[in-house]
Amino acid sequence: MPDPNGFLRYDRRLPARRPVPVRIMDWREVYPPAGEELIREQATRCMDCGIPFCHDGCPLGNRIPDWNDLVRTGGWDAAVESLHATNNFPEFTGRLCPAPCEAACVLGLGGQQPVTIKQVEVEIADAAVARGGLRPQPVPAPTGRSVAVVGSGPAGLAAAQQLARAGHAVTVYERDDALGGLLRYGIPDFKLEKRHIDRRLAQLAAEGVRFRTGVNVGVDVTAEELRAEHDAVLLACGALQGRDTPETPGRALRGVHQAMAHLVAANRVVAAAGEGRPALATLPDGTPIDAAGRHVVIIGGGDTAADCLGVAHRQGVAGVHQLDLYPEPPADRDAARDPWPTWPWVLRSYPAHEEGGERVFAVAVQEFVDDGTGQVRAVRIAEVTVEKVDGRRIVTALPGSEREIPADLVLLAIGFEGTEEQPLLAQFGVTRNGRGAVDARPDWQAGADGVFVAGDMHRGASLIVWAIAEGRAAAAAIHAYLGGVGTLPAPVDPARQPLAAR
Repeated sequence: MPDPNGFLRYDRRLPARRPVPVRIMDWREVYPPAGEELIREQATRCMDCGIPFCHDGCPLGNRIPDWNDLVRTGGWDAAVESLHATNNFPEFTGRLCPAPCEAACVLGLGGQQPVTIKQVEVEIADAAVARGGLRPQPVPAPTGRSVAVVGSGPAGLAAAQQLARAGHAVTVYERDDALGGLLRYGIPDFKLEKRHIDRRLAQLAAEGVRFRTGVNVGVDVTAEELRAEHDAVLLACGALQGRDTPETPGRALRGVHQAMAHLVAANRVVAAAGEGRPALATLPDGTPIDAAGRHVVIIGGGDTAADCLGVAHRQGVAGVHQLDLYPEPPADRDAARDPWPTWPWVLRSYPAHEEGGERVFAVAVQEFVDDGTGQVRAVRIAEVTVEKVDGRRIVTALPGSEREIPADLVLLAIGFEGTEEQPLLAQFGVTRNGRGAVDARPDWQAGADGVFVAGDMHRGASLIVWAIAEGRAAAAAIHAYLGGVGTLPAPVDPARQPLAAR
């Protein structure tokens, strides 16, 4: 039983981040490992709350109070087993998830700081490696059925592992030259060092999963060929269609790019450099997209924008502004707007923000300013108000508030519009809906018999926990479709939504 008084004896504490002057000189993770004493103390704060709403905050249904108490009592091996019972890749979620489980922690209802669930999770995951590695689980007798998984992000890999462990032959197809999806080339190393991905891939390979990289399904191999080779197909291609602002004057200027282009280029040079100092980042056509010595403007206020900010610091930016359309959020939850245990609208500062740069709220870009040669030299912004009218967002610029910010490089981090339009969609007989996503029936099939969909491709750009949860649920549906013995865990259904106030 958890300690019901632990939260009274201990305050919320996280391990200290690496010093800013040190960490911006390399690409290693910001957080060092936490000591066992600190983690046991923080796990002890998890109280015997009776109804753990953290379960509802997390779509994976992680057994959070269980493994917190196992850490408290020193049962690390059992904690590892409990964590992996619901989450294929806790070392990913513990580093990357914004932790809706913490927003739903019962301590938040009483005005206390929530348990450091995410930090405990990542320490348990790292303990699994330290205490014997990520051991492959024995594969049962083969079923003789074969599944193709298109996309090697967290949804595709979670589904692949579940299906392989059920005895099915699984092949993962990835159009990039390396596996991992956005985990590989979209997430900077200072948030997720790629050795964590490689360890999991080795485990999956040992469990029988086959990988084919550099294969663009729909181009290099057709849907018809894939269907002829496999009994079922899972589409888990993500939601990489970046939102753009083509109507903004000057959008076509050199130096104005999608944020993801910047992150992918940076990740590629870091991967190529190994332990050495990376070269300057460029696009595939050789266009420079490195922040070194440049004045950078990042448009957007979310995770992707913060990732670009951290990358810019490490590349040696001359100066950087991050622009947000909305006013500065409050420091604490507004219970009238976002009642517990829903995800609150509050000011979220990432490690990248303490590394430098200026955040500007309640502004919108009016024009990307030409230097006379077709290269951006500045952005013209105006202060704005934002209102919702009949579900539509109305942005109004305040007269006389315009000003310019110098910019040699502008990065658009304003969200995603769903999965990309690509040949495989028509070949598999599926279409994008009004949100740019692919709808799924209750059995996770995407409108064509034997073709399933999961992750951001189905949900739209979302959290890594939702991707893994959907991958596990789709794997359960595929297993049933193939006539597999027994059932696999299915933590969510296609209609499941995050906790929200009605």
